[in-house]
Amino acid sequence: MKIRDALSLIDLRLPSGDLAARQLAACHSIEDLERLARRRLPRSVLDYVNGGADHELSLAQNTDAIRRWSFTPQVLTDVAQTSTATSILGHPAAAPFGFAPTGYTRMISPLGEKAVAAAAGRAGIPYALSTMATTSLEDLAARDAGRTDLWFQLYIWRDRRLTQQLIARASDSGYRVLEVAVDTAVSGLRLRDARNGFTIPPKLTLASVLDIGTKPKYWTGMLRSPSMEFANVSAADGPDGGYTIENITKQFDPSVQWSDLEDIRSRWDGKLVLKGPIGPADALRAADLGVDALHLSNHGGRQLDRSIAPIDLVAPVRQAVGDDLGIVVDSGFRHGADIATAIALGADAAFVGRPYLWGLVAGGHAGLDTTARLFMDGLRRTMQLLGVRDVAELRRRGPELLSTHEARTGLFSDTPYTSVEETL
Repeated sequence: MKIRDALSLIDLRLPSGDLAARQLAACHSIEDLERLARRRLPRSVLDYVNGGADHELSLAQNTDAIRRWSFTPQVLTDVAQTSTATSILGHPAAAPFGFAPTGYTRMISPLGEKAVAAAAGRAGIPYALSTMATTSLEDLAARDAGRTDLWFQLYIWRDRRLTQQLIARASDSGYRVLEVAVDTAVSGLRLRDARNGFTIPPKLTLASVLDIGTKPKYWTGMLRSPSMEFANVSAADGPDGGYTIENITKQFDPSVQWSDLEDIRSRWDGKLVLKGPIGPADALRAADLGVDALHLSNHGGRQLDRSIAPIDLVAPVRQAVGDDLGIVVDSGFRHGADIATAIALGADAAFVGRPYLWGLVAGGHAGLDTTARLFMDGLRRTMQLLGVRDVAELRRRGPELLSTHEARTGLFSDTPYTSVEETL
């Protein structure tokens, strides 16, 4: 190669745009977004987002369980027109995934739940608001103005009057889906939060004051924002006139039973979802009570440590309930290929939580859009490389597309290869 030709390959133009935009543009994976978020959040807030319960075994196993599945693609298939469009609980969606409920989102970023809902609307996917949100049901619905498929995650309170009020408010505000969380009889022991003395809003302790020097942008953003509160419960309803992060989870009721679900079903006319680590037997009982769908979840590893990875519940629960009951799953999803795995195992959709929080921190509105795009692009690319044209085909052909290392090597079988159907 001549020197003149070599010089023509060198691009000496200065980078365009501001630093934040360039950093976001350099994020090509969900892990890249997490790395950028790590640089911007104080230690205690980052630990709240990334931490799990006790020894964090479920936290680690959730993603590992998804990734133990391998693909066997069908080659020489026309996938030029592959589509990720689908329907989630009777509502059209641009892809089979959604943004899961997360608490205290305005503590992660002042943009909070409203920005997340808006991004979900732009992406054409559902968003579930948590009871523990820092934006009220009514506020979010009014701001969204019907652009997003809104769900509401309900915790059952000791004060059943408050539970009933939340159900009525969600209905009056136009939320389409109510999902009842049943894995919080008591709060899991999140050791990172306990050791950090975590509070909402974050307190300026000696440790956090020292952290200000390294994360000034976060703290100035918090100080300039409206005061933070548990927006879906009144301070007057709480102990001693108000709720704090220390006492609010103590209002969850450990005496909740199936009769409570029956009562909720009688009060809610929309789609009703049961959310938690639900096995086949409980899934059948829920279906008998009129539940429309199951949200298989171990709370992202934040409740019962050593709880089964939700991805491992998908196939047995689908086999138990048949095709009529909806199944969505969360916990550990980091790539579009993970979503493809869930669909191939029998789920209707996968939900993500931490990834969009990382995107929110990494780039605000643009970071949320990047999160949705990374999942959608990864899913579409995986489908094309698998040789499937749409979500229905991915679901239908799942058993021939998936296998595990154990099945392929015959560790648990007398045959050299076992399909996902035979494995489960």
